[in-house]
Amino acid sequence: MKVRVLGCSGAIAKDCRTTSFLIGDSILLDAGTGVGDLTLEEMGKIDHVLLTHSHLDHIAALPLMLDAVSSQRRHPVQVHALAATITALQTHVFNNVIWPDFSAIPSAASPFLQYQTFVSGDVLSIAGTRIEVLPARHTVPAVGFAVQGDTGWWVFSGDTERNPLFWNRVNALPVACLVIETAFSNRERDLARRSLHLSPETLAQELAHISGADRYPIYITHTKPSETSLIMDEIRQLDCTASTHHSPHDVRWLSAGQTMEV
Repeated sequence: MKVRVLGCSGAIAKDCRTTSFLIGDSILLDAGTGVGDLTLEEMGKIDHVLLTHSHLDHIAALPLMLDAVSSQRRHPVQVHALAATITALQTHVFNNVIWPDFSAIPSAASPFLQYQTFVSGDVLSIAGTRIEVLPARHTVPAVGFAVQGDTGWWVFSGDTERNPLFWNRVNALPVACLVIETAFSNRERDLARRSLHLSPETLAQELAHISGADRYPIYITHTKPSETSLIMDEIRQLDCTASTHHSPHDVRWLSAGQTMEV
């Protein structure tokens, strides 16, 4: 299974795109600004969009992508999300004020967009791919995802703060790699806590939940562009300090344009 990182930044800047991952050719996890780097042909192959939550950096490209390709498609794009996320999209985006209601055009019987609801804990089979919906703790209802690949599970935390339920499930999976957010540096730890994001300090506490025998690459996502270097330095320092009784984790920075084979 190929995972293409379209965007993994916590904000926009040159060469920084917000969260979006392409699984194979037809599944998009989140629809941040990174989707804009796809060609029309590549966007036209996307049949399923799975959303972690309703915040703008994770949905910004969805209405524009649909506008670009829907008239050339034979079937509607399926948008999979929590019920609260779908309500937010219907109320605040596809409301015929900010953007047309693509679930009703060109007609209600044959729309460009259809919604599919999931809940945390669901195991989905989408385009031949098994995807599990994982719990997340954020300021709006949110989830993460685990996607089964050939060599194990590709796990994505979504936007989250400290989350024991997440680790309870992840530790039961044969994880191939973990993509986990760390949005703020430690100097912004109070803001991270209030906005239910991780900082290096709380990330170190989270990584301590990984079963001792498990060793897999850990990719850091959702960093603020102005703080990425500082965040990564703080993560490595804390990880080394916390790892006095075992080797440090294999922590890496994620960047747009990377591909992973899982």
